[in-house]
Amino acid sequence: MLGGDQEPGCCYVGVDVGTGSVRAALVDQRGVLLAFADQPIHKWEPEFNHHEQSSEDIWAACCVVTKNLRETCWDKAGHFFDLPDFLSWKATGVTARSLCSLVCKWTYSAEKGWDDSFWKMIGLEDFVADNYSKIGNQVLPPGASLGNGLTPEAARDLGLPAGIAVAASLIDAHAGGLGVIGADVRGHGLACERQPVTSRLAVICGTSSCHMGISKDPIFVPGVWGPYFSAMVPEFWLNEGGQSVTGKLIDHMVQGHAAFSELQAKATARCQSVYAYLNSHLDLIKKAQPVGFLTVDLHVWPDFHGNRSPLADLTLKGMVTGLKLSQDLDDLAILYLATVQAIAFGTRLIIEAMQAAGHSISTLFLCGGLSKNPLFVQMHADITGMPVVLSQEVESVLVGAAILGACASGDFASVQEAMARMSKVGKVVFPRLEDKRYYDKKYQVFLKLVEHQKEYAAIMKGD
Repeated sequence: MLGGDQEPGCCYVGVDVGTGSVRAALVDQRGVLLAFADQPIHKWEPEFNHHEQSSEDIWAACCVVTKNLRETCWDKAGHFFDLPDFLSWKATGVTARSLCSLVCKWTYSAEKGWDDSFWKMIGLEDFVADNYSKIGNQVLPPGASLGNGLTPEAARDLGLPAGIAVAASLIDAHAGGLGVIGADVRGHGLACERQPVTSRLAVICGTSSCHMGISKDPIFVPGVWGPYFSAMVPEFWLNEGGQSVTGKLIDHMVQGHAAFSELQAKATARCQSVYAYLNSHLDLIKKAQPVGFLTVDLHVWPDFHGNRSPLADLTLKGMVTGLKLSQDLDDLAILYLATVQAIAFGTRLIIEAMQAAGHSISTLFLCGGLSKNPLFVQMHADITGMPVVLSQEVESVLVGAAILGACASGDFASVQEAMARMSKVGKVVFPRLEDKRYYDKKYQVFLKLVEHQKEYAAIMKGD
């Protein structure tokens, strides 16, 4: 056993010499194994049932494993990439990083670069060495052309010609925002037609949801990530709100209901998805009232996985009030509606936080899987009081990625020009303003739910 003084951060090497190998481990003071190495030991059999080993060989193996512990998946690593930059490197052999990844995920400043004090504070000062060679010392804006394009090896793997331009990448949600937010909206009667692009909020809604708003000057919004300079649209600051597990929450509520098996059978019989069936079922049971009014007595707080924005509180839980003993298909449909409404109220809460901090938003641009659900879209329009623009191409993330490629190819002078040409409006959904008073009341209940949850937590933590 090799040890040292009992100081914080000390580690110890344990060496085990076995019959066939020498093994070593690096262990901290909590007994946690941090690294492991092994090395075979030579064995000789000069005659049957006689075995010999060399003490010199055993010592050499001990030296090898101890040295290997010092050279860990850490010292041997040449580069640390976020996934988009890793894929760019595989395609081009260029280690340049995208400004989007570094600014949004790696604490890089578009104005000042890397902050040495941060890496030293968290014990990763290794990253500062060699002019940040392991984490990136060449940073390019999204859409910039990388090196000489596709390498011959990557071209062969992808089935494309070598040398095709490859663009500095975007994070997937940011690509979705890029794919929708710059669309030409002329002729659709939208206020944002006469307003700057900063009046638009891109909402990328799938398993989780991201809310992308841009501004000419930095805006700090409590509970909302950013501002990040040029992280999505060049020369604009980005704020990124978010809701955790939105699509996943809808699945959870629907699939966990007692009537889900009945729903599946009926949807299958009609060759529909369960959500298309639920939407049609809601239209049947609403009678003369607007469909949203079915939840007058049923309210949901949607943070079953904590709140990302704007409360930034991972301890928050989901809430449902207004449940009854019945568990039939009608109840399932209304619970599904209340859950969709709760997600839309969460978007309204994020928008209000952004507006209060200085954003001026008038129009929502939705993309992602949930944007294909007409109920989800209409509820977002009704509850926020804003029109919702849907793209002509539903796969807006892919369009956004293609916009970057178009810029890297040189076919467009700027990302903004490519956005305006390649993003197309498919449909505009306007809010039912006559229902505003109802949703304002439900929003008051929505805010009370989280207020009460915090009160309950305070009671339980008290003496």
